[in-house]
Amino acid sequence: MSEPDTLSPTSPSSLDDVLDRERVIDTLTALFLATDRKDWPAVEACFAPTVQFDMSSVGAGPASSKRPGEIADGWRTGLAPLEHVHHQAGNFVVRVNGDRADAFCYGIAYHFKTRKDGRNTRVFVGNYDYQLARTGGTWRISAMRFTLKFLDGNPQLEAPE
Repeated sequence: MSEPDTLSPTSPSSLDDVLDRERVIDTLTALFLATDRKDWPAVEACFAPTVQFDMSSVGAGPASSKRPGEIADGWRTGLAPLEHVHHQAGNFVVRVNGDRADAFCYGIAYHFKTRKDGRNTRVFVGNYDYQLARTGGTWRISAMRFTLKFLDGNPQLEAPE
């Protein structure tokens, strides 16, 4: 799913559709919150056994198929030097089709590390595209792509001073 050309998602036709939409958003929110807490088992639990993963817009290498543990380990290493991480997401557009869903949202990720030079923050602004699959009644992320719109702040936040 790319950035929607309309601001309104498809209208749910039943209470089950509304509940599915909310459960998909709950899964995405759980991923953002677990990442901010650096709770790696909770991060892994948000993903399907195999994930089409694309963070290439922020220099994370080409899109590839990854296991949840690989994603969590990469984030654990990359975020370890930071004191705080804060994700903010919104403008969710969710389309559910049976046990599959596509989701889109805007996302902002703040990174913070105290530095002597006062250049303490870095902010990523962009959008996310997800695919999710429901198995055993639980929605799990099976594909994830972040598209960076712009980066603000200190791009060398972790560099020695």
